[in-house]
Amino acid sequence: MTQTMRAARLHAVGEPMRIDQVERPVASGTDIVVEVKACGMVPNLGNVLANWETWYPQMPLPPRPAIHGLDPSGIVHQVGEQVVSLKPGDRVYINPGRYCGACHACSSGHPQACQHWTLGGYFGYNPKSLEMFKRYPYGGFCEYMLAPQAQVIKIPDNMSFVQGSRMGYLGTSYAALKKCGPLVGRSLIINGATGTLGVGATIFALAMGIGKIYAVARGDELLARLKAIAPDRIETFSNRTGSSAEFVKARTSGVGADLMLDTLGAKAPLESMLDAMKGVRRGGRIVNIGGTAGDLPVDVKWWMDEQMELIGSVWFTAAEAMEIAAMVESKVIDLSIMEPMVWPLEAINEAISGVTKGDGGFTYYAVAI
Repeated sequence: MTQTMRAARLHAVGEPMRIDQVERPVASGTDIVVEVKACGMVPNLGNVLANWETWYPQMPLPPRPAIHGLDPSGIVHQVGEQVVSLKPGDRVYINPGRYCGACHACSSGHPQACQHWTLGGYFGYNPKSLEMFKRYPYGGFCEYMLAPQAQVIKIPDNMSFVQGSRMGYLGTSYAALKKCGPLVGRSLIINGATGTLGVGATIFALAMGIGKIYAVARGDELLARLKAIAPDRIETFSNRTGSSAEFVKARTSGVGADLMLDTLGAKAPLESMLDAMKGVRRGGRIVNIGGTAGDLPVDVKWWMDEQMELIGSVWFTAAEAMEIAAMVESKVIDLSIMEPMVWPLEAINEAISGVTKGDGGFTYYAVAI
């Protein structure tokens, strides 16, 4: 007899999600079925679902009716006959990255460069993502979901399922910091530091040995809260009051910071990113993980003469998720500075409209299944 489950599905853009009864997936081969306990809520999900096809028409959404939900965590329910190292009962996070697994990029440990790279339960990067949506049509807003074993990561007992649902944003920040190279004793501008990505970047940079963080954002209250994490290693600046580049240069004898991470969200002004870039020293490295889009008016002569590097970083690998889980287990990282807002699956539409009520990146949002 076919078993069913509850799933929140989007049937059409502009409509609320509906709680439907759909067929429950069955594990086979190297795939796993996870009983979902919590799933992260993208802070701008409401805008994404309403405006994505206008904002980024080249990046496909999953075919509707679609089960969204980017960051699921839960318990392994069933494993395929070729699954190794995972068993029913394991507590896990499911990395939503989907890729072919057979190309050079995948084989060399860089799946984000795969032409099939897709964020399951969210969006794709080109038409080939439609094949990934077909193979893995489940996001996390459902009771059970199918996932490839290579993207299922065990989480420690001291990481709750709700905390696990923040893994996506934590992992994005962590992977970007690794691209900066060694951090010990160096200086780092975090542009958008009090946002969802920025707060995670701050706690990981501190744990990885950064010497000084120049935290740039708009609101003084959240900046003060961020500085309190490590008052001697974090300096804050509200870019409502002037140039962040001038602020950083003034505190580095005119030299600038070694590194920069841009974490601004979609539709943030590019001027803020460009200004912060000017606060990076000669030979510095800038990593972009935010959602800001558009043409960046950069003086290429400055870019060449100053030997600057600009790197784009998308998501993170399963290996990096394992590293985060190990840091949480050993208490190198303390997730308690961030607080969740949690809704039941039946209140999915209330959750989508309620994600702006928190305290920047200190609040994260989840649906409990």
